[in-house]
Amino acid sequence: MAVQTAAPKETGLAPVVEVRDLVKRYPSGTTALKGVSFQVSARDFIVIIGCSGAGKSTLLRCLNRLLKPTSGQILLLGEDISAVSGGCLQKVRRRVGMIFQQFHLVPRLTVLENVLAGRLRFQNSPIPHTLSLARIFPKRDLEHAVRCLAEVGIEDLAYQRADTLSGGQQQRVAIARVLAQEPDVILADEPIASLDPRSASAVMNLLREIHETKGIPVLVNLHHLDFVKRYAKRILGMQNGRLVYDGPSSLLEAELVERIYQGSCDTAWEELPACA
Repeated sequence: MAVQTAAPKETGLAPVVEVRDLVKRYPSGTTALKGVSFQVSARDFIVIIGCSGAGKSTLLRCLNRLLKPTSGQILLLGEDISAVSGGCLQKVRRRVGMIFQQFHLVPRLTVLENVLAGRLRFQNSPIPHTLSLARIFPKRDLEHAVRCLAEVGIEDLAYQRADTLSGGQQQRVAIARVLAQEPDVILADEPIASLDPRSASAVMNLLREIHETKGIPVLVNLHHLDFVKRYAKRILGMQNGRLVYDGPSSLLEAELVERIYQGSCDTAWEELPACA
């Protein structure tokens, strides 16, 4: 399936992220990404769709450099981050906010302490693990973390342990932690997969609000096609490691969805009418 591109051309707007001919080949010999190229501007709220194994998660993990690409380039605000390592790699990961399906919070820490972890990019020295984060961060960082919690609607839970929260509340903490990073771009890998429909809508609403109010581009992997139509400004369709669709959600009709998901894919076909 040849790539179908219908994304509007941006004028006078430098890309926040630019991906050029990205390839990722695992030691097993599996090629998860095959020459993927696209640009992301501050105006983009992108949803990435495709079968399990299409390369969606690999793509996000390359963008925040949890994985090193085999070849190709990733530019973050014009800086090539494809092969950075050491301290430079840590700085890149702190500039790229990442939200995971399983939240990745520290269960025994408070909500506030988990959010303060997002301020580590602004610290000049390593943080001792034996101390409470809330006791070693300056007042301005504490105040910033509380504001981030207020933005996601859970400032009243600041001193509650993370492992006492519901799934939806934990994902809000994860979003607040990303806000505390002051990232250049936000990536979210199946952020609503383990949530009930009401919590899932709340999380997606938050991501959209952050994008619209702060001008931060967002890229989200989703399987729920009804949510894709509701929230995506732009869609990237992945198939067998290749980018096969790049365009607005308004053009994503049932026939095109079926072509993107064709092959060995356990897609919930009952959701297809939502894209018709």
